[in-house]
Amino acid sequence: MNRTFNSYPDENYANVRRSMRQTEDDHHKNLSDKDPHCDFKSNHELKFGFSSIRVMGMFVVLMMFISVIFSVSVVFRDPPSDAVIEGSDVWIPQWNSDPDSKVGDLQTVIQPVDKLLSGLLSAKHGVGSCLSRYNSVAYQHKLAYEPSSYLISKLRGYEDLHKRCGVYTESYNKTLEQLRSNGSSSSSDCKYLLWISFSGLGNRILTLTSAFLYALLTNRVLLVDPGTDMADLFCEPFPEVSWFLPQDFPLKDDFSSFNQNSPNCYGKIMKNSIMPDSSGMILPSVVYLHLVHDYDDDDKLFFCDQDQALLQQSPWLVMKTDNYFVPSLFLIPSFEKELNDLFPNKDTVFHFLGRYLFHPANSVWGLITRYYHAYLARASERIGIQIRVFDTGTGPFQHILDQVLDCTLKENLLPQTERQMYAIDPVGNQKSKAVLITSLSAGYFEKLRDIYWENPTVTGEIISFYQPSHEEHQQTEKSIHNQKALAEMYLLSTTDVLVTSSWSTFGYVAQGLGGLKPWILYKPENRTAPNPPCRRAMSMEPCFHAPPFYDCKAKKGVDTGKLVPHVRHCEDMSWGLKLVDDPYD
Repeated sequence: MNRTFNSYPDENYANVRRSMRQTEDDHHKNLSDKDPHCDFKSNHELKFGFSSIRVMGMFVVLMMFISVIFSVSVVFRDPPSDAVIEGSDVWIPQWNSDPDSKVGDLQTVIQPVDKLLSGLLSAKHGVGSCLSRYNSVAYQHKLAYEPSSYLISKLRGYEDLHKRCGVYTESYNKTLEQLRSNGSSSSSDCKYLLWISFSGLGNRILTLTSAFLYALLTNRVLLVDPGTDMADLFCEPFPEVSWFLPQDFPLKDDFSSFNQNSPNCYGKIMKNSIMPDSSGMILPSVVYLHLVHDYDDDDKLFFCDQDQALLQQSPWLVMKTDNYFVPSLFLIPSFEKELNDLFPNKDTVFHFLGRYLFHPANSVWGLITRYYHAYLARASERIGIQIRVFDTGTGPFQHILDQVLDCTLKENLLPQTERQMYAIDPVGNQKSKAVLITSLSAGYFEKLRDIYWENPTVTGEIISFYQPSHEEHQQTEKSIHNQKALAEMYLLSTTDVLVTSSWSTFGYVAQGLGGLKPWILYKPENRTAPNPPCRRAMSMEPCFHAPPFYDCKAKKGVDTGKLVPHVRHCEDMSWGLKLVDDPYD
């Protein structure tokens, strides 16, 4: 039926109403012709269907709600400060570095993460105050070996001792009062080793590790002079009680004046002694140990067995050193069995103790993680090159650049470049290598970057270069300089392959934390690149630069690098000592 709309609104409205009434009448007529039983059945099925859908919908909504609550609780929960799950599954973002993979760059996978490093770390720390302690496992390599059960037990025992005898505890206050009164402390069950902050950051990390191992071996509590920046660089390593000396410690103002001529210096005491041996001597309650590189033969008596027995008298030992003296501890007979039980693999001392002690403070951890994700995470392989130049004058030096290139190319760490090749458009995903350069100068980074920018690689690999900072000269006294230095040590420790410079404690720290055997660049002479340019390290252990060459029993000089198979001369310093696990490697 054709309906024509009138120009008058009222008539249009009436026409629409008539049409609607006719439609409703037709609908009621059709319904009256239907079987009432069918109508009942249809209504019943309709209601039942709506009920089932409603129940299923409510069930789905409930499950979604439970899932959301669970996810939120996992993400935002704050574990109690006295408990950390040792082997939890966590979501870890990982960049896909497989060139043949069809998956996108960023993947999120579930991985079991050993936050406590096979029991090396205590579970009694809170997580918020130190982000790096339980999160560094997502960035650094797995431990090179499993720590011995005896080492784990010894660390838990030390933590109990530190809690019982640490600063401001009853035992500490009692011993301190005896120190103030200049009386004997032999009745105290707590003895202490005080470490004086001294030298550059790399040296401080290595010497503090040495001091801690000595404290473990002698059942002493290690207390640390924070210096100007130690508290800004590192988290507290022990639960509940600080390892930092308080500002009101009586001897704190005297630390800077301690030297070989101090009246309580052990070397001077032994030099001035009129007794034929140390068996009947009585030491003062405070003894200063001068183990700096300029120490003399009397100071070096510290490494003799009979002198260690004598030092047990003093409740307070104060140590200043710039040496990683751990290898010589392995030559002291009374420590031999204990050290063998602690470290069945001899080249793991700094690797284990460094990962146990040194957790970057949150501000430093931010520098590390932001740089890692921005520049290193996507690479198929990460290569670290640490360049330390001892030559005077303004660099960069051509012979250093030649040596770095010679080493990395001969050892197949970096691919060759070909000047005559035409650039070929990449097909699919290519393997990429991210090269992390650390140096006080930006010149080496710029020259290496330009070589691989201006020339294609023969392998088709994509090589990128990064350098976090270039401070031009060492600024040990500046906190931000040391924060950047610590961040760069940790970033180097996350690389897959490492090249380090001879004599550099910066490189020693990086290789030890990462569990890496680096290629060591030989020290150049007369500004000439050495040939060969580098060699692979025997172990990941640092080198002791100024060891004693003295046989305590025979009381004569001896080559201490040939006494036992696991203490050998260093690759980069012929007179130095280092620990190795396989002497025939």
